Amino acid sequence: MARYTGPKTKIARKFGEAIFGDDKSFEKKNYPPGQHGNNRRRGKKSEYAIQLMEKQKAKYTYGILERQFRNLFDKANRSKGVTGEVLLQLCEARLDNVVYRMGIAPSRRGARQLVSHRHITVNGEIVNIPSYNLKAGDVVGVREKSKSVQSIEDSLAANSSVYEWITWNSEQKEGTFVAVPERLQIPENIKEQLIVELYSK
Repeated sequence: MARYTGPKTKIARKFGEAIFGDDKSFEKKNYPPGQHGNNRRRGKKSEYAIQLMEKQKAKYTYGILERQFRNLFDKANRSKGVTGEVLLQLCEARLDNVVYRMGIAPSRRGARQLVSHRHITVNGEIVNIPSYNLKAGDVVGVREKSKSVQSIEDSLAANSSVYEWITWNSEQKEGTFVAVPERLQIPENIKEQLIVELYSK
């Protein structure tokens, strides 16, 4: 399966929430897509369907394909912490996610593109792997040659998000991944326990 690059509103409507951020189209049609999307008599979902939907929501939110997501789950399952929380923490520690959280890109999709096109550095070295796993203390920055890229400047100017586990230096255009976030610090509306139950079957 290739990475989804289609209409984001359609996916947001599928899950009943704007998982990709502000979406005016979703606000107008906040019911499931399709011919019967606005039918209030839609059938009750099975336990499996609910768990599967939650996994798909997490994958779409972070832009991760099934094999990568399964590998992250296996890694979380082997850890000492609570599996579901560790899974989300691993997703949050991905380089593309942190580039997005820092405001360097307006979306995770845009962040992946910046990383892949070698605009981003980690501890002074160019890293072009979006799934690169950051450690506490790592410094993420915009490559010197890319600091004047208009899309990056526009994104930083529009960004107002602040996270306790990330610092940002606007003059240097670099920030520090201070620590792996606690579950309460992760704003995503994901019921990770449902994902754990699905993979544990």
